[in-house]
Amino acid sequence: MPNTKATFARLVLAAVCAVPAIAITAGCSSTPTHESAGEYTTDTALTTKVKTALLEDPGLKSLSVSVKTYRSEVLLSGFVDSPNQIQKAVSVARGVEGVQSVKNDLHVKPQ
Repeated sequence: MPNTKATFARLVLAAVCAVPAIAITAGCSSTPTHESAGEYTTDTALTTKVKTALLEDPGLKSLSVSVKTYRSEVLLSGFVDSPNQIQKAVSVARGVEGVQSVKNDLHVKPQ
């Protein structure tokens, strides 16, 4: 039969070593209100891709549209000149690879 004191000491040592590893990896995971480092990097890249796509469209490049991304969901906000520009901006954003959904908070400028 194994020495119980030695077995107990090994278990305690294993638990002590496991706690920092769990704490470190838990700090990198996402929660419902906080993105992981990987998600943040992906969202930053998506934001850049959507902004680039909007700037490359001749009918939209002069607009001041804000683009924010959280967990691959893009939020477009700002003011545009016409309802057609709203539809076009949403369509362009949806066409960017990696975008899961688009929330539209664009408004037509008051005349």
